[in-house]
Amino acid sequence: MTIQNFSDWLASTALSEAIQNVTWVIPTVQTIHILSISVVMSSVLVVYLRVMGLLGRSQSVEQVMHRFLPWVWYTLVVLLFTGVILIIGEPGRSLQNGAFILKMSLLIAVVIITFFFQLAARGNATFWESNRTRRTLGRVVASISLLMWVAIVCAGRMIAYVTTESS
Repeated sequence: MTIQNFSDWLASTALSEAIQNVTWVIPTVQTIHILSISVVMSSVLVVYLRVMGLLGRSQSVEQVMHRFLPWVWYTLVVLLFTGVILIIGEPGRSLQNGAFILKMSLLIAVVIITFFFQLAARGNATFWESNRTRRTLGRVVASISLLMWVAIVCAGRMIAYVTTESS
């Protein structure tokens, strides 16, 4: 089964048709999705600005991660749920869309990076601050991660403007 066939099948399911035909569902879910993105972006921004030494130097990196990264993980669950609803409601808009594929690829990569970044600090509260090499590596990872998160937001926004052959 090709992506196009799957997309056509999904669009013809009762659930997809219900999502498409109840006028408030898509706008409501999109609003929740966008608000959730702001929570994730705010949280990762605070964490990575601290890692870069640009914010909150009175707290350790581990303390800031402990405070803000749970917001990322819990909100990613909300984003997954709302994203699935949006895909089911409009599969032709997403599944073969280059911007959507880029967004998902970047998201998978940055979630893995963020997970291992956090994992490195578990059990060693000063891991990212203990020596110059780790501080530099932390700043590089933080910078790359922030750029990836911004690219995810941009790619997500571009989904509406990138057309697919089936659209």
